[in-house]
Amino acid sequence: MSQTQTESKPPAAEVQSAVFVRMAAVVRMTGLGRSTIYRLMAEDKFPSPVRLAKRAVAWRRIDLEQWSAGRPTVSH
Repeated sequence: MSQTQTESKPPAAEVQSAVFVRMAAVVRMTGLGRSTIYRLMAEDKFPSPVRLAKRAVAWRRIDLEQWSAGRPTVSH
């Protein structure tokens, strides 16, 4: 008889942290402009990107969601 191995799935947090978002999607998600994002990064007020290649960076979706959740809400 042969035994089949069941693949174990990584925890949901690990799977979600592996989702990367490029600049255009970050702009759409946050409503911030590109220069504002880079300014906030310089002030350590925005998540740092991950280098994907020599000239390509992306942000972890989980980092952006945590950053967004920590922002104050404004009611108009």
